[in-house]
Amino acid sequence: MKTETLEPRTIASEANTKVVSEAERLVARKDLLTREKELTRLRDEVSRHRRELPWVRVKKQYVFDGPNGQETLTDLFDSRSQLIVYHFMFGPDWEEGCKSCSYLADHFDGANWHLPHRDVSFAVISRAPLAKLEAYKKRMGWRFKWLSSYDNDFNFDYHVSFTKEDKKKNEAYYNYGKGEFIKDELPGLSVFHKGENGDVFHTYSTYARGLDNLVGAYNFLDLVPKGRDENHFDSSMEWVRRHDQY
Repeated sequence: MKTETLEPRTIASEANTKVVSEAERLVARKDLLTREKELTRLRDEVSRHRRELPWVRVKKQYVFDGPNGQETLTDLFDSRSQLIVYHFMFGPDWEEGCKSCSYLADHFDGANWHLPHRDVSFAVISRAPLAKLEAYKKRMGWRFKWLSSYDNDFNFDYHVSFTKEDKKKNEAYYNYGKGEFIKDELPGLSVFHKGENGDVFHTYSTYARGLDNLVGAYNFLDLVPKGRDENHFDSSMEWVRRHDQY
């Protein structure tokens, strides 16, 4: 399959970077270390506030099509009390999944070796029919559980899918605010808790740049001189390709 290659623009080079002695570099590095520690403490504080958010009881009964037949939202917890759902952009009439969501999804299986051992189940949900999801999953070589919400309102209720009426009005509610209609499907992540009596609660959702934490490759890129090197693109992930198209 022939694909376009985007060459990264040079940001860091010997010509535009200050070169100093090791002693001078150490002073600058220790200053940065102070900032890194501040960021770590702030991240811990934000995570604590996230855990303290109030919950909302899920009253709707959602039934999804999955590889093991029909499953409810409650079924997706398996034997655990916590569930993370990634809302993958894959519309019913699309021929393949979103390339940016695919970039994130390349990181899921590694994390999912460990999540069950911390009382967390993980699933991916899209509006495309199950057959399309299964074919694309096989193509990408992924193992995670992927289900279709084609026959229910799950994606609409959690504000990652949008109606023809939204498009007509050129307005959609996304990332906790009304804005211009962008696309009929957008990315997000939602977290749920199951109580001892079986009640399910929505505890958290995040969208857009809130999903950055899922992208391990970005954490690597943030360490190197050029960084993510995305500022010259029209959109931040313009350089991304499905991993079988690089």
